[in-house]
Amino acid sequence: MSENHDPIRLLDVRGMPLSLDEVHAAVGDDAAGGTTLFVGTVRDHDGGKAVTALEYSAHPTAVRELRRIAEKICADFPVRALAAVHRTGRLEIGDVAVIVAVSCPHRGEAFAASRRLIDDLKHEVPIWKHQVFADGEEEWVGAGSC
Repeated sequence: MSENHDPIRLLDVRGMPLSLDEVHAAVGDDAAGGTTLFVGTVRDHDGGKAVTALEYSAHPTAVRELRRIAEKICADFPVRALAAVHRTGRLEIGDVAVIVAVSCPHRGEAFAASRRLIDDLKHEVPIWKHQVFADGEEEWVGAGSC
C-alpha cells in the first residue's frame, strides 16, 4: 500500500442501522498490527432513570466535524485506517448508535487513537440525543455533554 494513502476510510452519519462488518472491513490494512472497534449501544437507563427509547438528530455539518476530528487523530497517532459511523433517528434499547474503528501498527496506539476518536466525537460532533424515560419525562443531550 502506498504511503500516500488516505487513512480515513469511512465517515458517516446515517439514519439506517449500522454494520459492524462494514466498519471492520473499512479499517483492514496489511501494515496494521492492532485494530480496535468500539460499539456504542442504547442502554436501558441514564442518570438512575429507566430509558425506553431515544432519538438522535445531527446538524448538517456533523460529517464535516467528524472529518476534522478524524484528521486530528490521524495527525496525532500512526493511524493506518480509521472509520466512524453514527446513527440518527429513533433507536430502541440495544440498538447500535455508534461504531468507531482504528488500525495502527501496534495495539497500544490503536487503543489510544480509538479512545480519543470516540471521546472527541461525543464531545465535538453536533449530534443530539433525545431520551424518553419510562416515567414520561424527556431530555435532550447535545455534543459536549453526552
